[in-house]
Amino acid sequence: MEIVVVDGERFEVRRQAGTHHLTWLTGPNPGYGFSIGSNTGAALEPAVLETEIREFLDQVDPETGYL
Repeated sequence: MEIVVVDGERFEVRRQAGTHHLTWLTGPNPGYGFSIGSNTGAALEPAVLETEIREFLDQVDPETGYL
């Protein structure tokens, strides 16, 4: 498990069998987040995680805190 901070938002990242599970720790909805799969099973580079997190945050409705 690791903590990644992007634009002031904190995410817990856990890897499991080629999938990265990201939980939005500073979001308004406890336990909410998303998962990213990897075709090779390898760990994703930090820059890729940051891009995916930014894309997730860009899609979140500011009123509900959900996609």
